[in-house]
Amino acid sequence: MPIDDTDRRILRQLQADPEESVAILAARAGVTGATFARRVEKMREGGVIRAIRDEINWQAMGYTVEVSLRFTLDKTNPRAFDEFIAAARGVPEVISIGTFLGQVDVRLLVIARDMPDYQRLYREHIVTLPHISDIEALMHVAQVKERQEVPL
Repeated sequence: MPIDDTDRRILRQLQADPEESVAILAARAGVTGATFARRVEKMREGGVIRAIRDEINWQAMGYTVEVSLRFTLDKTNPRAFDEFIAAARGVPEVISIGTFLGQVDVRLLVIARDMPDYQRLYREHIVTLPHISDIEALMHVAQVKERQEVPL
């Protein structure tokens, strides 16, 4: 769906403060409330806006360890990707799964309460996932930059 400058202004305002009222966001975008609402609905229907959602702060919930695990799978089995991903989806501490082209096949983002919890999770759930030929673990130390907004 093509978007114009007005849509971009609306999207900037939604990204900046999604909990603000429609009237204020519309005024900041330089449109009426009705125009704002109509265009947001059109962008939802067109797939530009999928959702406006809350983000969970895992650290505030007691998950102090975050690890990015990169897997190379044994691709001699034609079902390796499907079976690995299905099993990984069943691990509650896996909060993100991504597939790649290249040396790394799959990345899992895993959270744990502390290092003993991560060690338990690793031994009981991660290394038991099917079709693993190699694992690389990257321990998250600090968030230097995080940008959720699209540069419009």
